[in-house]
Amino acid sequence: MANEFYALLGRMRYITRWGLMRNTFSENIQEHSHQVAVLAHALALIRRDILHLDGPDPDKCAVAALYHDASEILTGDLPTPIKYYNPDIKLAYKQVEHIAGNRLLDMLPAQLRHSYESYVLEEDETLLPIVKAADKLSAYIKCVEEQKGGNTEFDSAATQTMAIMKALHQPELDWFIENCLPAFSLNLDQL
Repeated sequence: MANEFYALLGRMRYITRWGLMRNTFSENIQEHSHQVAVLAHALALIRRDILHLDGPDPDKCAVAALYHDASEILTGDLPTPIKYYNPDIKLAYKQVEHIAGNRLLDMLPAQLRHSYESYVLEEDETLLPIVKAADKLSAYIKCVEEQKGGNTEFDSAATQTMAIMKALHQPELDWFIENCLPAFSLNLDQL
């Protein structure tokens, strides 16, 4: 076995997101995964340390977020309007992601597979709500950054993504939206 797992992870920077949209700047899944990890960690900390609610370990949330799109190294990034067009496509794509995730895991030394499995296959149900919220938050931040650049192409995506985030009814996400999200609309001098 050549242990290609880590080399393939390095190729995340070549998988571009938002393929159906006109972008003022491109975003790849490596950048996105880093941002989702930072946001997932923050959301879990907010839940625990500010809101004093039970929840998953912030460090595990960050690690899960780093690998949440790892299967896209092999599948590419399927645009959201296609991925969620109907339940059959959504289910089929989940199966493709699972197969791709297992293929990636097979590229690890056998002794390490178990340590990565729950992250790559997104099997830890306790982490998923935080990671999914951070993923949506990252998408919304991309919309805000595009809008700051004058790109109205992302107006509808911003509205839809905010509605999805509000519908999650996650107190840590609501807290972040109210207290941290406005700063993403500021320029460097304002920050």
